[in-house]
Amino acid sequence: MGDFTTIRGGWIVLPDGVIKGDLRIEDGRIAGIEATNVSERKLSDDRIIDAEGSWVLPGLIDIHCDAIEKEVEPRPNTLFPLDMAFLQFERKLAGHGITTMLHSLSLGVGLSLRGEHLVSQMVRLIAELRAERAMIRHGVHLRYEVSHLTGFDLARGLMEEGLLDYLSLMDHAPGQGQYHRPGAFERYVMKNQGVGLEEVAAIVEELEQRRSRVDWSKLKDLTAEARGRGIAVASHDDDSREAVDRSLGFWATVSEFPLSLETAKYAHSKGMGVCVGAPNIVRGGSHDGNLKAVDAIRDGVADILCSDYHPASLLHSIFLLENDGIPLHKAVAMATINPAQALGRSSEVGSIVVGKKADLIVVRKVRGNPLVKYTLVGGTVVHASQDFI
Repeated sequence: MGDFTTIRGGWIVLPDGVIKGDLRIEDGRIAGIEATNVSERKLSDDRIIDAEGSWVLPGLIDIHCDAIEKEVEPRPNTLFPLDMAFLQFERKLAGHGITTMLHSLSLGVGLSLRGEHLVSQMVRLIAELRAERAMIRHGVHLRYEVSHLTGFDLARGLMEEGLLDYLSLMDHAPGQGQYHRPGAFERYVMKNQGVGLEEVAAIVEELEQRRSRVDWSKLKDLTAEARGRGIAVASHDDDSREAVDRSLGFWATVSEFPLSLETAKYAHSKGMGVCVGAPNIVRGGSHDGNLKAVDAIRDGVADILCSDYHPASLLHSIFLLENDGIPLHKAVAMATINPAQALGRSSEVGSIVVGKKADLIVVRKVRGNPLVKYTLVGGTVVHASQDFI
């Protein structure tokens, strides 16, 4: 006897549009989608989830979010136990409708919780917890600062153990990329790390010295090994055509947060998936005055939405895009099937298609805000909001 659940009467967001109907789950997978109620069928053996007045979406897939760093270190130099931080954060993610999260952990200098020891601990904790028990699907996005000269062995070791799902190269040196404006890097580090002028000056000096010694061939070997193992590679903060070409030389297939519309268009024309941040959409623009994400989406050159640093923004950005005239199924695709394709997982998750894993969310609006009523992972309800019961 199978395990059956029916989600009844919701607006189901399919790959090519939206229908009102019922969705049936059998043994953790999507078993049927009907555009009319299934009241004529015998449902005595089914668990019923009422979705009347709600939308049924694929579970959100977040390929870039470093919010776990703030869970561990909410204030400068105030570290909390990793397992406590992770387990509490997981519950928040399920409530935000995120069913697959690639936690963005960074190897770098002067940029938050980004030392080798803590990164290694967190990666292994994620692996342990997802093997023992997990509410949602977890993975690791390793962000490698190009000026980090000692992390190659760690990164390779984690790849060999099958603990990495996604690799990106970033260059946060002052005077370029995200920090191209004078003083931008210094202001960020002082605010984020709670350090003074002398300390930030020392960080800048160390970073510039390290960058002058970067072994670009080693970085290329690292990304080549990642691609050989089926791990997607991304660039970060591309600020010119030249930067995009350089990223392509490292086998990057995703361009994260290009700084201008021209750069986004060029990356897209080269076949790269262009990833933009959901907070940019929710807030109406970049906090650094860079590319306005909705402009790239309107131009058809942005493919992927990520939460960046604010998980709640991912679902909200989807419905804001619909309000802006983007068809809902296309907006949903940016946070579901498109990132799944970038990771090579689209055959299993990312869209409501018969046979795929039943990673689903039921969403209802409250005062115009989309809120998650139910989250299902592999057909199991992992979040149910009492506000709607």
